[in-house]
Amino acid sequence: MTLQTKLVDLAIKFGFLLLMAGLIVFFSISAAGFLSPHSAVFVFQSVAITGILALGVTATLVVGGFDLSIGAVATSALMLSAYVMVVWELNAGVAIALCLLMGAGVGLINGLLIVKARVPDLLATLGMMFLLIGLQRIPTEGRSISTGMTLPDGSVARGSFSEFFLMLGRHRIDFFIERLIPLSVVFLLVVALLVWLFLELTRHGRLMYAIGSNAQAAHLAGVKVDRYKVVAYMISGTLASFGGILLAARLGRGDVASGTNLLLDSVAAALIGFAVLGAGKPNAFGTAIGALFVGVLLQGMTMMNAPYYTQDFIKGAVLVVALVFTFALSGRGSRGH
Repeated sequence: MTLQTKLVDLAIKFGFLLLMAGLIVFFSISAAGFLSPHSAVFVFQSVAITGILALGVTATLVVGGFDLSIGAVATSALMLSAYVMVVWELNAGVAIALCLLMGAGVGLINGLLIVKARVPDLLATLGMMFLLIGLQRIPTEGRSISTGMTLPDGSVARGSFSEFFLMLGRHRIDFFIERLIPLSVVFLLVVALLVWLFLELTRHGRLMYAIGSNAQAAHLAGVKVDRYKVVAYMISGTLASFGGILLAARLGRGDVASGTNLLLDSVAAALIGFAVLGAGKPNAFGTAIGALFVGVLLQGMTMMNAPYYTQDFIKGAVLVVALVFTFALSGRGSRGH
């Protein structure tokens, strides 16, 4: 093994983590208070929802698919939970159950469109995204949902978000002296652990990776490829709806415009995960680190008063660098051997 090959291998495995460490150092120097506990809370809060959605995207990437509808599913869950509690005046348990069923149902429809109707995954989930964006606004004629609002039929919404529901998105857990860790971050860690265990340590997870690597060979080996693909999209839809529930709990209202960047940030986190420790494949650990990276990047730019219109450009540039670490350098490394 030549010195050049060793350096390429090190760049593939640790380059992204070094990039992340450098970014933290840069923001610590350039933005006063970046390393403060309150700044960390904002990072954690932004990471939680993005990470949960990104883990859903990861499940579809593992089987060689892609889900563009996750942001729309999350905002639909946000609006549905608000409508159930504020307009229908039902309890939080019913709202959560309906949202999770909605997410799983959307994932099921996406999966069936892809494996039965043979619609390409990008087109199927893009169509679902537009359908949900329109559908979630019809009951209120495009208005956000809050207690006391006037509904299209002239009645007044008298329900409200329960304290239990709001706790899901707002409660913080004690860490040393201050209450620093949002409960939503605990949910992210639990979800990430479960997804990692499922994908890496179970037979079903290994079969899903086999499908993503070569669906034809997996089918010839007797794997029920279509069934696993549908399950992957159901996982994605369910996790997206769970993220939407947490967002509704944090906001305390059904805000139609609150999920604008969820898709881009989640996809970025999932794809960045390919570069973490040179994995070169979708994986739960890398996705969680990718979500943390996106949170650090956005918080640092916000504290430096970077114009909002530059944030997507910078995220895109970082994503390109991460993908270079994953594909271009790994290709060179494999040729070096």
